[in-house]
Amino acid sequence: MRQNISGGSPYELIIGFSRAVRAGNQVYLAGTGPVGAENEDAAGQTRRIFAIASEALAEAGATLEDVARTRMYLTHVEDWEATGRVHGQFFSHLRPAATMVVVAQLLNPAWRVEIEMDAVIPEPSNTT
Repeated sequence: MRQNISGGSPYELIIGFSRAVRAGNQVYLAGTGPVGAENEDAAGQTRRIFAIASEALAEAGATLEDVARTRMYLTHVEDWEATGRVHGQFFSHLRPAATMVVVAQLLNPAWRVEIEMDAVIPEPSNTT
């Protein structure tokens, strides 16, 4: 089973991507930028990304509790702590595998952070 989840971007068809793809019990969330929070600091942009990600994961039948891996892309190395603290607010108990990388620039020059997530939806238990 494959399910493509749209984020409503006009570029999805042009570029050929989905906000997320569910394949079986796995969900792959594409790099998500802080759309609508361009004027926020790194922490505010990270919170916006988590809001967008939560919606896409929910549409795929997953939650942030199902996230097994994250990849954070920062344009300013000094934002690592602010971004990491917001990440920790959501994941300090779950502790997914996480990578943080500093890049020269993201698609929108106002974005300070972009995040990808991979989730694994637990198989339903067969207890009776």
